[in-house]
Amino acid sequence: MTLSQFRASFRSASPPAGLGPPLLALWHDARGDWDKAHKCVDQSSDPRGMWVHAYLHRKEGDASNARYWYFRAVRTPSTASLDEEWATIASALLEAGGDE
Repeated sequence: MTLSQFRASFRSASPPAGLGPPLLALWHDARGDWDKAHKCVDQSSDPRGMWVHAYLHRKEGDASNARYWYFRAVRTPSTASLDEEWATIASALLEAGGDE
């Protein structure tokens, strides 16, 4: 799936089949459901899920919690806009397959 196709799926009431928790979290976040997005990655021990978790806490405005999750994900805390970071993460996950 391309980033454009992923974005087009936001018009549907349900996410595309086969999304792993990190992409599913980004899908819910893009549709305005931060709580549901957070639940998708809240218990993640995978670096990809922890990266999304960091982004979500950054979006929430909890910088210290976001830094913790960036550290756990072995990522430098982002200084990009939230939209740019979302697209960077989504693109990376989609390129990696996105179903894990």
